[in-house]
Amino acid sequence: MDKLLPRLPFADWIDDGVDWLVGTFGSLFDGISGFLSGIVEGSVEWLSVVPSILLAFLFSLLAWFISTRRIALFSFIGFLFIDYLGYWYPMLQMLALVITSVFFAIIIGVPIGIWGSQKAGVRKVVNPILDLMQTMPAFVYLLPAIFFFNIGVVPGVVASVIFSMPPTIRLTMLGIEQVPKDLIEATEAFGSTTWQRLGKVQIPLAKPTIMAGVNQSIMLSLSMVVIASMVGAPGLGEEVYRAVTQLKTGVGFETGLAIVIVAIILDRITQHAGKKKQGGTIL
Repeated sequence: MDKLLPRLPFADWIDDGVDWLVGTFGSLFDGISGFLSGIVEGSVEWLSVVPSILLAFLFSLLAWFISTRRIALFSFIGFLFIDYLGYWYPMLQMLALVITSVFFAIIIGVPIGIWGSQKAGVRKVVNPILDLMQTMPAFVYLLPAIFFFNIGVVPGVVASVIFSMPPTIRLTMLGIEQVPKDLIEATEAFGSTTWQRLGKVQIPLAKPTIMAGVNQSIMLSLSMVVIASMVGAPGLGEEVYRAVTQLKTGVGFETGLAIVIVAIILDRITQHAGKKKQGGTIL
C-alpha cells in the first residue's frame, strides 16, 4: 500500500510554511505582539489601581443594570470571596486576557458573520473553516501561536481568539438569516439600502442570537485560560496549572472555584444583555 500511495509530507510543508511566515512577516508579528501585550498589561494595571471592594461594587452595578439584582448580589459576593481567597490579582490578569480575546473575537467575528449572511458564496467558504476550527483540539492552536509570538500572554490571547470566534460568526449569520422574510420585503419595498436594512432591521432583531454567540465565545475563552497558562499566560489558569504540577489539590480547587465564579458572572450578564427588548421587558 505504501508503494502505491506514498505518504505526502504534510507536516514538512506546514513547518516550511510557518518558517516562511516567521521569516517574512517577523516584524509584523512583533508589532502585533507588542500591541496585544500592551492592551492586556495596561488593562491589568488599570484594574489593579481600583480597590477590590470598589471594583466589585462597580461590577455588581453593571450586573444590576444589565441583568438582575440577584446576579448583582452574586457578583459582589463572588468577587469579594475571590479577594478573600487571595486570588484577586490573578483574577484580574485572567479577566484582562478574556476580555481582550473576546473583544477581538467580536470585532472580527461579527463582520464576517454579517458578510456571510448576505453572501451565499461566503457561507460556503466560511462554514467548512468554522467546522475545522471547532473540531481542532485546543492545544493545537498554541503551536503556531508560540512560533509567531513566543512565550507569554500574547500566544494565549491569539489562541483564545481563534478558539472562541466560531460561535460568534455562526450565530451572527444564523440570527440575521432568521429575520422574517416579510420584514425584509417591506424594507426593500420602501427603497432601503442593504446597510439601512442591516442597521435598522436585521441586526436589531438578530441581537439576542448574536449575544448568544458572544456568550459562547466568552465561555470558550475561559476554557482556554488553563491551556494558555502552559505557554506562559498569567492569571488563575497559571495557578491551576501550578497546582496540578505540584499536586496541590486544595489550591487547585480554590482557583478552579474562582474561575467558575467569574464564568457564572460573565455568563449571566451576557445572557441578559441580549434579551432586553424595547420597553425594558425580558424575554
